[in-house]
Amino acid sequence: MKRKIIVFIIIAVCYLLQTTLFEWLAFASISPNLLIIVVASFGFMRGKKEGMFIGFFAGLLLDIFNGSVLGFYALLYMYIGYFNGMFRKLFYPEDIKLPMLLIAGSDLSCNLFIYFIMFLFRNRYNFNYYFLQLMIPELVYTMVVTIFLYFAILKINRKLEAIEKRSASKFV
Repeated sequence: MKRKIIVFIIIAVCYLLQTTLFEWLAFASISPNLLIIVVASFGFMRGKKEGMFIGFFAGLLLDIFNGSVLGFYALLYMYIGYFNGMFRKLFYPEDIKLPMLLIAGSDLSCNLFIYFIMFLFRNRYNFNYYFLQLMIPELVYTMVVTIFLYFAILKINRKLEAIEKRSASKFV
């Protein structure tokens, strides 16, 4: 129960930071995608199931407040959490290369999916502009923020796991 409350607080804080502070700190109206970092991080730290649930709720939060179609981001982020959860066995907390690669791939695939669904089907074919002016700068900005946010999420996850182990050992 404590983990769920803390994860909800992390999602809410990252959503608020993404839509307020980082909108103000945007470079050429590009801001980092903090929710992708949270969903991908918890996906490969905790596994497919938890990554899927965290992705669903983070996406639902985006849908409720920013989305035009209810469920679009919830479904997209749910798949991102599930996909990242498949790499749980390869996850080593000390190594940042895999998380950086997975978060970069998640951000890029999320933006490509948004382009194909939201723009391409509405006959807006300017892919080069969208890719070079929006996707790549957001990817770079997200990677810079990932360096700091990932370690904070990792530290929180370690503390939660330690608390869970202590409470589980009391019942054994």
